[in-house]
Amino acid sequence: MPLTNLVSLAESLPTSWRSTLVGKAAGANFKVLRMDGSAYPAEVHAFDEALLVLEGQMNLRFDETVVPVMAGDVYIVPAGVSHAVAPGSHGTLLIIDP
Repeated sequence: MPLTNLVSLAESLPTSWRSTLVGKAAGANFKVLRMDGSAYPAEVHAFDEALLVLEGQMNLRFDETVVPVMAGDVYIVPAGVSHAVAPGSHGTLLIIDP
């Protein structure tokens, strides 16, 4: 796989909150998406999911608690935990999952 700038790739995506697969390593998917300030609905996965903010800020919501995840921060959401994204989240997100 050639060198890829993930922030530039995310900025070029036609739709926000729709991830694109960048590649696979050690059995994990590396996906990037563009956050546009809008909320994203709650979801639950049967696997741990790593959320790495490359640029901007993600407001990760767990029930009534919002955790700000800043550029350079990673949050690993355990399997079975419901999570959503609150409004105001913007920038580039890298998702790592099986």
